[in-house]
Amino acid sequence: MLSQIIQAQPSGNIRGIVTDGASGQRLSYVSVVALNTNPSVGTISDSMGYFRLNNLPIGRYDILSSFLGYEPAVSKEIMVSSGKETFLEIIMQENIQELKEVTVRPKVNKETPLNTMALASVRMFSVEEASRYAGGFDDPARLETAFAGVSGGMSSNGISIRGNAPLFLQWRLEGVEAVNPTHFSDIMGVGGGIFTALSSQMLGNSDFFTGAFPAEYGNALSGVFDMQLRNGNNYKHEHTAQIGTLGVEFASEGPFKKDKDEARLVSTYLFNYRYSSMALAADLFPELLAGAGGIRYQDLSFKLNFPTRQAGTFSVWGVGLIDHFLQIPPKDTLDWIDIFEGDGDFKQTKVVGGLGHKIFINEKTLLKSALVANYTQYHTVYDYVFTDKSKYPAGDMKNTNWNATFSTYLNMKFNAAHTNRTGITVTGLFYDLDYNVCQNVMQYPPEPVANYAKGNGNSIATSAFSQSLLRLNSRLTANIGIHGQYFHLIEKVTVEPRIGIRWQALPKHTFGIAYGKHSRREQTDYYFMKTDPTSEGFVNKDLDFAKAHHLVLSYDWSVSEHLRLKVEPYFQYLYDVPVEKESQISLINYRDFFQYIHWENGGKGKNYGVDVTLERYLHQGYYYLLTASLFESLYTIGDDVWRNTRLNRNYIINALGGKEWNMGKQKQNILGVSLRFTLQGGERYTPLNETESKIEKRIVLYDSRAYELQSAPEFITHFTVSYTMNRNKLSHEIAFKIFNVTGVEEFDGYYYNYRRDCPELYNGAIVIPNVSYKINF
Repeated sequence: MLSQIIQAQPSGNIRGIVTDGASGQRLSYVSVVALNTNPSVGTISDSMGYFRLNNLPIGRYDILSSFLGYEPAVSKEIMVSSGKETFLEIIMQENIQELKEVTVRPKVNKETPLNTMALASVRMFSVEEASRYAGGFDDPARLETAFAGVSGGMSSNGISIRGNAPLFLQWRLEGVEAVNPTHFSDIMGVGGGIFTALSSQMLGNSDFFTGAFPAEYGNALSGVFDMQLRNGNNYKHEHTAQIGTLGVEFASEGPFKKDKDEARLVSTYLFNYRYSSMALAADLFPELLAGAGGIRYQDLSFKLNFPTRQAGTFSVWGVGLIDHFLQIPPKDTLDWIDIFEGDGDFKQTKVVGGLGHKIFINEKTLLKSALVANYTQYHTVYDYVFTDKSKYPAGDMKNTNWNATFSTYLNMKFNAAHTNRTGITVTGLFYDLDYNVCQNVMQYPPEPVANYAKGNGNSIATSAFSQSLLRLNSRLTANIGIHGQYFHLIEKVTVEPRIGIRWQALPKHTFGIAYGKHSRREQTDYYFMKTDPTSEGFVNKDLDFAKAHHLVLSYDWSVSEHLRLKVEPYFQYLYDVPVEKESQISLINYRDFFQYIHWENGGKGKNYGVDVTLERYLHQGYYYLLTASLFESLYTIGDDVWRNTRLNRNYIINALGGKEWNMGKQKQNILGVSLRFTLQGGERYTPLNETESKIEKRIVLYDSRAYELQSAPEFITHFTVSYTMNRNKLSHEIAFKIFNVTGVEEFDGYYYNYRRDCPELYNGAIVIPNVSYKINF
């Protein structure tokens, strides 16, 4: 009878792979044990590094991995459910000293990034956190704003790191730079959008860098989001279906052919499709979503994995999105705020796809290569309609960009103390743009539409790097490297040294320092800008790389097995930043989709402050993450007058926590609640010259007082509650998530209200609720 009861209890499996952190080689015969089980449940990885822990009761587990000659590793908070197997990639570091000479503390997976060459200012991003943390909304970009030094807004998922503009961040997919994979990117603010096109069903664990990143990363000034797609299940087929007020989603994965004896060599598939419409949510909550009810978007992502016996592993992957936003003025003109309203049609298509290959030339040498294509096309048509039903065109903008990138690197582990990684990337850029716009779209009477940017052609960008990780002894590690890049369109070269050092002074106390020089080229449409539509010349064809020096110190204290404190003071100095001296405009503060600017590389910037993180890993059913950032972010256009940047919020405080309860007769169901509170300084803006504005009937600012004012402090709250019911080979989840519960408003700019004949400041708020049902089977 007891045996029958045990068999009836819902259970799940953990499968995974164990690899050497330096070489990437799979480790055979590693002991893998689920710690909090009674009796103990464990296994040994096979000859190819794969392992399985079968029939674990529903719940969370800490997984201990140990192997002779390697530092033990602990993977925490691993969730086991009945409807979907859990995949775990365990990375272990070789011990460079005899075990009798030093006591080695197990390495917790949350303390170390996936890229073992990163020694400071980096955090491993867990996809499980994206689905569990309040405010994440399964969007990795929005989740990152809970981390120290990172701020974001409500209407856009743009990521501002330590006061930098969101466009200074680089997005990467499968190890290669990619276009921003975000729905309605840039229209809500350059560098951001609404939600990323990558669902948590597709993402594997990834790395998020906030500065002084290693030499293999280039073409970024603030940080790098290095996202990885996971492989599909190589043992069985699994599916996920979800429906909610924001849309529907379906995912599927599994092997192309089942072969239990050779599961490690089985080809697999994984795909996810989403369709979303804000229309239903807007009908249910009309006061919350405001004008966002006209938004429609869909995305498809996939990854195919093909391991072979002799030729290495091949992968084919892709992410595609289609966006459409239709803005229609209210039929009753009495509902209009002004004497005219916008009538717009925004369409965007993005595709990122690639062919990847990795092969071990020998046990210590890995060759990894990728051929990737990025495609972006958008078309915006915008008109203004007056109360007398007359209409005038305000813009017709078309832009098609695509590029092809070949990237490869050779990773060589010479011994336990020295690993080198050297690589090269070549990108072909192809563009075709035609911007016909009205320069002052919010001004009456309207100006005629003119062409301010037009060009088509191609160019090439190349970069190369080499870096070495040196483990000088069991306590001291260094990373030394150099990165260089060349852009043929402007015929400019930059060379960037990088160095990082980490010293484990005591078993629980680690100090670090990292320095890096970084640079970034601009988007191709910037180079084809015209300030005079009648001119044939492009004013930005000689625009150089923007550059920065970044220095980071770090202190890491493992207070206990489940509690960690991290402190990072930093200083960043930017130079050769594009500015327009006459107007005190700097790219550091850039937020608009398009401006008619003659950029010059005469600007500078500096960001300095300290980031503090106190994190309690999920244990005994609860967790919390407390972060605080105090910083100053300043810029100058080259006149030696330092001003506040637009995103100089001065402080950001986050408190995020959650609790899980096991419920049901067999404790197989899970109720989870998560709350997040954010208190941050408001965005800065330039004072309005109200007198001149009324005289000229348009917005006139005090340019000499740029970003002198600051919006009110923002207290933002997010909430998530979910209930998961686990049955045999099946699980159900009901969830309610709400973003920006407190309805905090953001500064959205000035406009001249011709109906009231006065200038006005506009603050907007967006609250996103979502009620969803998900089934895993």
